[in-house]
Amino acid sequence: MDKVIAKGAPAAESAGGNRQSERSAQSDKKMFEAAIELINERGTAKTTLKDIGEHAGYSRGLASYRFGSKDGLWLELFDKFDDIWKDHIGSYIEGKTGLEALRCAIHAQRDIFRVESGYLRAMYILWYESLGEASDIRASLAHHHKIYRRDVARWLEQGVEAGDFSDDIDCQQLAGLYCSMMFGAIYQWVVAADALDLDAFFAYLEEMLTFYVTNARH
Repeated sequence: MDKVIAKGAPAAESAGGNRQSERSAQSDKKMFEAAIELINERGTAKTTLKDIGEHAGYSRGLASYRFGSKDGLWLELFDKFDDIWKDHIGSYIEGKTGLEALRCAIHAQRDIFRVESGYLRAMYILWYESLGEASDIRASLAHHHKIYRRDVARWLEQGVEAGDFSDDIDCQQLAGLYCSMMFGAIYQWVVAADALDLDAFFAYLEEMLTFYVTNARH
């Protein structure tokens, strides 16, 4: 009997630990969702950890206990959105290079407006409201922008090497221009969702960039 109990104890503890992990993951998910809703509704300054915990259906102190501060929660939201974006664009550009990768990246950006509209809007509100201070969020955002420009420059360089693009293009400058257009489009959409016809905008962007990279001359 004692041996049976001894053998079963670790399994019971493991099951209990798994259930606790599942409950923690579920509460985090609900609080992330609550934070997204509240940021979209009232912005970050008027969203408190207490509000987030209560809106998610938990005690007012759970969000503070879990994340420590609003910046702690914002950084986790940032990381979560970054994972969402990586998975999303990765499914479009996997195995693709050069012009094909550039086109698929444009399609991925177009489609995330629809599949993750709440998250996208909340993240950009958070980012724009973080620009006026030296914060971990601002530093992380600057780092990610550098990565975005690097990725676009790499696709452009691949196109030049393959002979698909004109060798006159400045890949670094064009990557900066590409990202500026993308982030500018998102900014317009956050301010007024009806400001852009997304399908028409991204179709024209794809046509314009394709023409330029294949015909550029200084």
